[in-house]
Amino acid sequence: MVDLSDLLTDLADESAGLDSLVAPLPATDWARPTPAAGWSIGHQIAHLAWTDHVALLAATDAEAFYATVTSAPDVTRMVDVGAEEFLAPPAELLDRWRAGRAALVDALAAVPAGTKLPWYGTRMSPTSMATARLMETWAHGEDVADTLGVVRPTTDRLRHVAHLGVRTLGHGFAAHGREAPTTPVRVELIAPDGDTWTWGPVDAADRVSGPARDFCLLVTQRRHRADLALLATGPVADEWLDVAQAFAGPPGDGREPTSANGVRA
Repeated sequence: MVDLSDLLTDLADESAGLDSLVAPLPATDWARPTPAAGWSIGHQIAHLAWTDHVALLAATDAEAFYATVTSAPDVTRMVDVGAEEFLAPPAELLDRWRAGRAALVDALAAVPAGTKLPWYGTRMSPTSMATARLMETWAHGEDVADTLGVVRPTTDRLRHVAHLGVRTLGHGFAAHGREAPTTPVRVELIAPDGDTWTWGPVDAADRVSGPARDFCLLVTQRRHRADLALLATGPVADEWLDVAQAFAGPPGDGREPTSANGVRA
């Protein structure tokens, strides 16, 4: 089982890595459009700041968290509205994001053991909440990196993202209106250091294998499966790679496949 303090350190480190990528950017770059339709680099950071804010409410004031839902004019647009509301000039937005994420780490560390925090459509342990925040920070960081044309170092923090991707197998099916399978799936991923990360029964007939980063890009819907070196064996595993979704809420639009020269197919 993952130690919460270690996980929170990884979350802080993942956030700091993205911070170091965006902090030196001129204001004009913060306005550059990212692969997420309608979102600039500024929107990506504003979204993280907004989500850290509502996660902090979930950890410290459940009534205030629920109020953000009940007072929303359109709950289907809360994510986009939140990003717009938190959007600000780069220096102000950076300060807001840094303060919010630090407060969230402290709040999650202080949550009593066994407590479940309210969240959208579910309840989460502090460990699950921290894992989800790390997943989102990494995924939105990929959008920023893609926009800037840089490749970020791949770290062992990806194991948290991969673990969440495996645990949300059933959610991916359900989000797409399909019955969650009961067939076990073996997952074997090549870690950044060359080690192998595994989940599921070793003798399972349905299997997914490939680079850990590719799996994480898939479950966060940052790449189309056609652009990734993932191998699915068995009907359940194959269908899973079409619906995989590590984040809460309705199914996303995903990304279109690209051709070998990077032009949209």
